[in-house]
Amino acid sequence: MNLIVAFVVALKHKLRFEPYTNYDDIENLVAHLETFAKTATKEDSENAQRVFRKPSFFKSVGEYLGVSFAESNPRKVLKRANRPFGNLPLEIISYLAAYTDELAISGRLPVAMHQTTAYNNIAVLNDVLVGTERVLNTPLPIAYSIAIAQITWVYILLLPFQLHSATPKMEWLVIPATVVAAYIILAFLFIGREIENPFGQDVNDLPLEGYCAQVAAEMDIIASRAPRPSGEWMESSTNQVLWPLSGSGWPVWASRSEDKIREAVIHKVEHTFQSKKKQDEDFEASKKHFSKKSLEKTISNRHKHSASESV
Repeated sequence: MNLIVAFVVALKHKLRFEPYTNYDDIENLVAHLETFAKTATKEDSENAQRVFRKPSFFKSVGEYLGVSFAESNPRKVLKRANRPFGNLPLEIISYLAAYTDELAISGRLPVAMHQTTAYNNIAVLNDVLVGTERVLNTPLPIAYSIAIAQITWVYILLLPFQLHSATPKMEWLVIPATVVAAYIILAFLFIGREIENPFGQDVNDLPLEGYCAQVAAEMDIIASRAPRPSGEWMESSTNQVLWPLSGSGWPVWASRSEDKIREAVIHKVEHTFQSKKKQDEDFEASKKHFSKKSLEKTISNRHKHSASESV
């Protein structure tokens, strides 16, 4: 179960071009595995520490304002690597597959359907890895990006002259009109650039940290309680099997005949239908009541307005 959490966290770092294992949220999850990323982290520690260096003040301001030439290339860590760092999520999948093989061979997973489900889920993890990599590595072609950027800036630079020649009476109003139009047009340009990579750390990117934390928490919830025999919870007196028709528990209905139980189920269906019908009628009645009150209030206001005009 920890390997599943490790896969999620490793995939997050891979999508952010962080291929090493010296991050706080994954270091302890994969420390016992032999992977290329672990070896690269040890033998190429200088490059592995580059991601923790804070950018300069001017570079930070440029990145915040979205200036293209001030933005750091996220792939620079990959380009400076001196050791192969492999594919950590894929290696974790191989560990999961090997463990599933052991379960099937040793007889600890004897049901064929369970074996099929386990292997299918491993295949789903691989599909997730491939799908996210496809989104990350399929940006808009560079020719289109350059053309769109050039067309946008040329239009914005020529817009003041167009407005001034078309409407000479605007005079100084051309300035705020140009600013508003440029803001709108540049917004579309930056939106198109942002949606190419939704896996970054900007405010409008996907909350990958939240996804990883949710998976880890749900794994802990699943593992927190051992499987209990069905008799312990099914045959409890608080198990109201025919709620809301009856508040009696499982022992009461278990002592009755099958015909009585089926008759009660029929009554439950009818009771549920009548309850739903009454709720719908009450809702429609409340809508009509509020509509009538609103209409009466509108008519009253019109009468008051007409009386004041007459006076």
